[in-house]
Amino acid sequence: QVQLVESGGGLVQAGGSLRLSCAASGGTFITYVMGWFRQAPEKEREFVSGIDWRAGGTVYADSVKSRFTISRDNAKNTVYLQMNSLKPEDTAVYYCAAARLLYTVPTAATRYDNWGQGTQVTVSS
Repeated sequence: QVQLVESGGGLVQAGGSLRLSCAASGGTFITYVMGWFRQAPEKEREFVSGIDWRAGGTVYADSVKSRFTISRDNAKNTVYLQMNSLKPEDTAVYYCAAARLLYTVPTAATRYDNWGQGTQVTVSS
């Protein structure tokens, strides 16, 4: 099992940027697919982005494609989500998640079994 801790959330004006970080410990980080999810009040938890462990292949939800960029630094056991051109509808609690030894990036939350506690992102208009 891997422990995950998110950071980097905050309040930002529409059009601004934030970079979220997820630090992992307690597992072999390079063997985990890493994903970002978000959940707004009274809405379903939704997939945002993910990155695999083999060659850094990435997947993005249509709602964030071209605005968000996921990356990982295996030496630091950390995955990042760079968020640009933020919109009020991006407001949510953002969670990182890990899935061990998968060969593609799943978009279903049920495929991930290690979760961080979340970090709040609020985008004002």
